[in-house]
Amino acid sequence: MLARMKKLKHYFAMRFNWTTGLTCFCFAVVAGVYSARFYRSIQLEIVLILGLLSMLTTRRRQIIWTTLMILFGLSLGLWRGGQFQQSFAGYEQIYGKKVIITAQAKSDGVYDDKQQLEFDIGDIVVAEEDLSLPGKMTVSGFGAPAVTRGDIVQVEGKVYKTLGGKVGRVSFAQIEVLNHTNSIVEQVRQRFVAGMYNALPEPAASFGLGLLIGQRSTLPKDVDQDLRNVGLVHIVAVSGYNLTILVLFSRRLLEKHSKYQATLLSGLLIVGFLLITGFSASIVRAAIVSVLSLWAWYCGRNIKPLLLIGLAATMTGLGSPLYIWFDIGWYLSFLAFFGILVLSPLLIKRYSKSSKLLEYKQLVSDTFSAQVMTVPIIMFIFAKISVVGFLVNLVVVPLVPFAMLFSFIAGLAGTIVPTVSGLLALPAKILLVAILDLAQLFAQIPHALTIAKINITGMIICYAVVVAFCIILHQKTKGLRDIIDEEKDLF
Repeated sequence: MLARMKKLKHYFAMRFNWTTGLTCFCFAVVAGVYSARFYRSIQLEIVLILGLLSMLTTRRRQIIWTTLMILFGLSLGLWRGGQFQQSFAGYEQIYGKKVIITAQAKSDGVYDDKQQLEFDIGDIVVAEEDLSLPGKMTVSGFGAPAVTRGDIVQVEGKVYKTLGGKVGRVSFAQIEVLNHTNSIVEQVRQRFVAGMYNALPEPAASFGLGLLIGQRSTLPKDVDQDLRNVGLVHIVAVSGYNLTILVLFSRRLLEKHSKYQATLLSGLLIVGFLLITGFSASIVRAAIVSVLSLWAWYCGRNIKPLLLIGLAATMTGLGSPLYIWFDIGWYLSFLAFFGILVLSPLLIKRYSKSSKLLEYKQLVSDTFSAQVMTVPIIMFIFAKISVVGFLVNLVVVPLVPFAMLFSFIAGLAGTIVPTVSGLLALPAKILLVAILDLAQLFAQIPHALTIAKINITGMIICYAVVVAFCIILHQKTKGLRDIIDEEKDLF
């Protein structure tokens, strides 16, 4: 008992550094934004006072400063969420009503199974209600033969409330394109998409576009379902994995010659990828993590995973509280980040006794850790789980960088030299078809996607067990304090 008391005293007496305080601030902001859905907004004056007190106490006792940072973060999150709630409340005026909306298309229109043109819209304006609304809605309807991302459209129809990342839906709408986009980026993207279809047959072309730019809407429904059944749908969604591959390529290409050039090229690739993919929520999150990691690498600083996750969550959450309130993808992204950046290194350090096959061990550990962190929330929300997902990911994920490279070559060939694009696209065709055949094979296994549901209590218990396991592993490696300072090269 005495030994336990001494250990407990040691934990409470440990010195909090600036990383600890900033990490606590970030997670407090997220908690504050989430709480803004249920509590009244806080006055800006209180936020400023707490922020000033936090600055004035940075050289005093760390526990006092950390406490003030937590209070500052909570108040900032509550204030931002309250301010956003006021603009978001405008949706309540149009739910269930037929309105005329002017907006910008945020995705290309694709015909659904009811032969309606379907796409997402943002920058929403409802002139008759004098409303300018945040967030995105999904539109499906008739009128315009085609809609391209960036077009200004007019949509007339009844607005229905939805769950998830989209705040509403308009079905059987009348659609009119008011102004076509003249963006150079969009023109380049459209030419590349056309080039991909010139070079590759379906469904390989749509699958290649999914790998490169996250264009999943054109995937055949049976292919999309196969990927869901085997837990591979994440590779055709715009994600941090795609971006990490690009940044890793640029770093390894130039870092031996010039660290500055490697950083510059990586930054340009991140910006270009954002422009091509249309600043979707998932890629913005990944871009923030990549930029912060790239900056730390360039400055010669070690990456602090919890701080990295906290900064990315804070920036996206403050930018659009809708992510924290409704977007399950937001939670899945950061849970996967936690698994890869925190849990996986702990497992490697604790259970890997040698450096042999380290890259393969890292792949196994990252895949396992990401799934451990995402499975509980998937079971709670969707009540389904892929029992073959871990095995299929171990086989397919190492092939994805090569599939992306070959698909990019195929797209360029189809754009520049369409007459010989079929020959140049042959490696991409072979690899893409092989991955799709593998997904189809495993998807045919009975109960590959099985029903498995837990309630919110079960989900909380699962994550509490994982967090406790992480703390125990830290105690057995570097100690509790290093849970904030764990080092891992994201790339």
